Amino acid sequence: MTKYRFITGALVLLLLLGSKSFTAYSADLVPFSSSYVAYYKGKDVGKASLALKRIEDQRFQLDYHSSVSKFFLSDRRYETSIFKVEDNKLVPITYEYRREGFGSNKRINVQFDQQTDQILIDDFPQYEWQNELDNQLFRVDLSKRLAEGVEAFSYDFINTRGEKRSYAFSVMENENVSLPYGDLDAIKVKIDRESNRRVTYAWFSPDLDYSLVRLQQFKDGKEQGEIKLIEYIRE
Repeated sequence: MTKYRFITGALVLLLLLGSKSFTAYSADLVPFSSSYVAYYKGKDVGKASLALKRIEDQRFQLDYHSSVSKFFLSDRRYETSIFKVEDNKLVPITYEYRREGFGSNKRINVQFDQQTDQILIDDFPQYEWQNELDNQLFRVDLSKRLAEGVEAFSYDFINTRGEKRSYAFSVMENENVSLPYGDLDAIKVKIDRESNRRVTYAWFSPDLDYSLVRLQQFKDGKEQGEIKLIEYIRE
C-alpha cells in the first residue's frame, strides 16, 4: 500500500504546513476547486480534490479528499481546515483528518486556542502554540509566496499524527508541463522533508493563481508516483 500513498504524502506536504512568520493577506482570498488524477507507473490509480470556500466574512474552509486503489488495496483520506484572516494573517481554528481503507482507520482533531495559546489534539492540550499552522494551510500561503517571487521558504506545522514537523521549499526553474488539463507554464519547486529518504517536486502555474498543477515524489531514488491537474475552477 505504501506505493499508492504518495497521493496523500505528497499533497499533504503541500496540498502541509505551518509558518513561524505568517504572510500578510489582503483577506480577499479567492474560493476555488481543483481536481487531480494520480498515476503509478503511468497508470491511473486514484483521484484527489482540493476546495476553498468562504463560510463567513473572514472565515474560510479548506477541504481535501483523496481516493487511491489498486487491486484489493484502497486508501481514502479527508482533511478539513477552518481558519480566519485576522490582522492580515492566516489563523487556524480547527483541523480534522480522517483515513479509511486498507489497514487501520485513523481520525484526529486539532484545535488552535488563541485565548490560551495552546494546541489541543482530540480535546487535550498537547503543545504551546508558537504560530504553527495545520497540515493544510500552506496551500493558501504557498501560492502567495510564489506570486511575490519568494524563492526559498519553510513551514512548521502539526501533521496528521499530531506531531510538530517542518518542511523546506525552494524554487528550481520554470517549465512547461503537459497535463490532462492542458499544457501550462509552471514554476518547479523542490520540497525537502526532515528525512532525506524522500524528495518531492511540485509545479505551480501562474496562469491558475499559482495553484498546484503537478506533483512527483521519490523515495530512496525510486519514483513513488505523480499527480496531475484535471480541472481548476475559480468559484
